[in-house]
Amino acid sequence: KLANGAVTTVAVMLCATIVAVTISLIFGLMRLSSRFAIQGFATIYIEFFRGTSLLVQLYWIYYVLPLMGVTLSPFVSGVIALGLNFGAYGAEIVRGGIQSVPRGQWEAARALNLSASQRMRRIIIPQTFPIILPPAANLTVELLKATALVALITVVDLMFVAKQINATTWLSAQVFGTALVMYYLMARFALIPFLRWLEVAAARKVGKA
Repeated sequence: KLANGAVTTVAVMLCATIVAVTISLIFGLMRLSSRFAIQGFATIYIEFFRGTSLLVQLYWIYYVLPLMGVTLSPFVSGVIALGLNFGAYGAEIVRGGIQSVPRGQWEAARALNLSASQRMRRIIIPQTFPIILPPAANLTVELLKATALVALITVVDLMFVAKQINATTWLSAQVFGTALVMYYLMARFALIPFLRWLEVAAARKVGKA
């Protein structure tokens, strides 16, 4: 049962990561826009989701949206809440990474007569990956641990199954100890090595490794 719950945990993490990465890129770029309305909207989104509790956001999406006619499954609600929350943090990482690219690279891109979108796509963004991947990797590990919250809206993940087993056996130390070890194994021997490989690959691509 715990293994099945772990599979659901991984599924939630992967789906939420896709949502978070997409939001991070979009809103990170929006934060750098010269248009006040676009930059302002991105800033409001980021500050709202960083400044409020993930648990409250999760409950709001799952319990409050149905009152407005929008009903989502527990799995989808969990993925959206995690994606929106971590996407807000990721957007600031993307913004900081882009702004940290040396000014000379921007000037060189302009000298090549590239359009703004071409400069960003071909010159600037590829150089940001080695910069943003280390903090983004830490954020992804935090996202994996945060998936435990989806058990509170009845997603049958690792924590939900552990709580069910504990409720019938009262073997708290054994059950939650096993869950603790499983979270650690997923992070230490699967997620972290993959993220480190991404960091090395990104650095090699721009000649930094």
